[in-house]
Amino acid sequence: MTETAPEPPIRALIAPVTPLAQNCTIVWCTKTKKAAIIDPGGEVPRLLEALAQHGLTLEKIWITHGHMDHAGGTAALKAATGATIEGPHRDDAFWIDQMEASGARWGMPEARSFTPDRWLEDGDRVQLGETAFEVYHCPGHTPGHVIFFHPQTKFAQVGDVLFQGSIGRTDFPRGNHQDLINAITGKLWPLGDDVQFVCGHGPMSTFGAERRTNPFVADQVLGR
Repeated sequence: MTETAPEPPIRALIAPVTPLAQNCTIVWCTKTKKAAIIDPGGEVPRLLEALAQHGLTLEKIWITHGHMDHAGGTAALKAATGATIEGPHRDDAFWIDQMEASGARWGMPEARSFTPDRWLEDGDRVQLGETAFEVYHCPGHTPGHVIFFHPQTKFAQVGDVLFQGSIGRTDFPRGNHQDLINAITGKLWPLGDDVQFVCGHGPMSTFGAERRTNPFVADQVLGR
């Protein structure tokens, strides 16, 4: 008899999109092949092709925050698939409402505004096939930013809250530096040092690595 390791409940694929190389993430339930696309900023035909290549059915569109490089392709993806849009927190509605203007300014004329099927709150859960992710409201970069966390696999998609070696900008309208620091230390760190996370731009990291070395939020920097 040959023993084999059980298949993990989710898998993920990172697909950088838009001229800003935003890390759009395709996650799926391995039992059902139901998928969610997190932050479809653009290049929707390429995302649809990736779904087909992996034999996936798009069930959900999850949005961390309302900036157009993260959410500009949401309306087109919804029109193509009928998938349910969940997120962000309703405090980012003003960003979503100005999506077309932002897209025109940044050379992404295909960006369109949308209305989520479900605004998300801190402590919500979002279902994907036979598994679920936890939702945490992490304002600071934008007031309505949320992150998605899968506790069984210690995997998170944190958008522009935290990066490898950096943190999100807070100089946008309604950004707040202290809120961002509070969200990182109060919402992310308690999830565990072993959590691997996809950030909005750049390479993956772990919360533990950032607590040790991040020049903005390392424990030593914050006097912890």
